[in-house]
Amino acid sequence: MLVGFPAGATGDVFARLMGQWLSERLGQPFIVENRPGAGSNIATEAAVRAPPDGHTLLYFTTASAVNATLYQKLNFDFLRDIAPIARIGHQPDVMVVNPSVPVRTVPEFIAYAKANPGKINMASSGIGNTPHMAGELFNMMAGVNMVHVPYRGEAPALTDLLGGGMQVMFSTMPSSIEHIRAGKLRPLAVTTASRSGTLPDLPTVGEFVPGYEVSGWQGIGAPNKTPGEIIDKLNAEINAALTDPKIKARFADLGNTVLPGSPADFGKFIAGETQKWAKVVKFAGLRQE
Repeated sequence: MLVGFPAGATGDVFARLMGQWLSERLGQPFIVENRPGAGSNIATEAAVRAPPDGHTLLYFTTASAVNATLYQKLNFDFLRDIAPIARIGHQPDVMVVNPSVPVRTVPEFIAYAKANPGKINMASSGIGNTPHMAGELFNMMAGVNMVHVPYRGEAPALTDLLGGGMQVMFSTMPSSIEHIRAGKLRPLAVTTASRSGTLPDLPTVGEFVPGYEVSGWQGIGAPNKTPGEIIDKLNAEINAALTDPKIKARFADLGNTVLPGSPADFGKFIAGETQKWAKVVKFAGLRQE
């Protein structure tokens, strides 16, 4: 199972949980291989070029839908070359500010940002990832102009946000939750369509910016032309994992909601996400070689 992120990253943790489950259920080893780089495109290209025999899988995230437009010269077409197997789940990002920022709600933040155009620095863990794209979508839909400052990972971005060098971040829930609980970051809203069970009193961005919705999602795919019976078998076993109480509890601990479903439904979802983020990439004028 190829993973386009470093060992220890949230996606890597989920991939290893699923790999262990599949190993036990199918009686053969599932080896997780990390191939980070180029916004997960290195791992994707390796999967695309692998034989479509069910022995090479790809664990991928929202980044794959963004990359289709963000990168100008890809050696693959994700929608064409990767067959969806199963969506794993999703989790919200949290819009958090340094406590020195004089706002406590999303409407107050929008007013503050409009009064200080180009002076609000928004940290992210890198160009094109979910925290970055959540912020760009907010710029587009709320009519504000936050200045994006990308970092090499979420940890250094949060460090500067905690230190006051940055004002706002759309952080992943697992990375920011303890800082929120400790009062070191002030949460304004979650980015998903519905409120989070982890922070049930926190509103959604969409309650103030109608139609706004962002979730960091994950799923598993295989090279195109992998036999349908293999995809269906893997889908059934992955869906079984997502209904297992221990697996669900572990995912919930990391702020993730499991989302079992069919390969066809997952394929439609990926296509919709690809169209959605293409509009944001073009609006923000983003480009990666």
